[in-house]
Amino acid sequence: MTPDKYFRRQKFVLTAVLVGMVLITLFAGDITRFDTADAFTAVPRVVRWSFRNFIPDEQAVSRLPRILSRLLDTIYMSVMASMIAAILAFPMALLGSRTTRVAGWLAGAARGFASVFRNIPIAAWALILILAFGTSDFTGFLALFFATFGFLSRAFMETIDEASASSVEALRAAGASYTQTVSQAVIPGSMPQMLSWMLYMIETNIRSATLVGILTGTGIGFQFDIYMKSLQYRSAAMIAICLIVTVLVIETISNALRRVIL
Repeated sequence: MTPDKYFRRQKFVLTAVLVGMVLITLFAGDITRFDTADAFTAVPRVVRWSFRNFIPDEQAVSRLPRILSRLLDTIYMSVMASMIAAILAFPMALLGSRTTRVAGWLAGAARGFASVFRNIPIAAWALILILAFGTSDFTGFLALFFATFGFLSRAFMETIDEASASSVEALRAAGASYTQTVSQAVIPGSMPQMLSWMLYMIETNIRSATLVGILTGTGIGFQFDIYMKSLQYRSAAMIAICLIVTVLVIETISNALRRVIL
């Protein structure tokens, strides 16, 4: 195929994809009765309503100690779920990595197991676990843990494959045992990136814990849900402000730590 024909073909494919996406969007909008013009004209009304109802008042400020207490519970739960998931994801990654796998069938099973856990949304985990354990802190913790475990297992597998393949081959050629290979090549070569992934998941889980809390009746999400359902919008706004500030602070700390680690 000549370069001219190749570029014409690529242009045709790109145009067809874009046209297809536009048609799908229009079709979906028609089915859901979504009015684009109404959506844009509603923005000023939404902004005015937000300024009238979402500015914290004196009562909302007086509830700040309780809000911060629930927020700390959420942070602790997110950190604990991330840490335990990271600890358990490491041996799973060793089994599933192409570099450190013990057997081909076991690596395939580990990768499949991690993929199942990773691809189930955290909200789905929460709904599934509510049926088994009811609404409780333990249910919220498990929802965060399972989703984090699946994500970190796959992330750790890829990290081990990328960071330590050459070192592992060198040690194996020198006659090192499996334990020596892991301790001398895999851990030193992969640990900085693994720590970076763990910090990322702590950030993500603090955001996700709000939704999980609404579903499982725990943490700051549950408190937010109470205020919203009782039409106490100013108190709910105080929770939103605290969440935004917390996420920004933790993200800043996490980015600083990642720069040091990496």
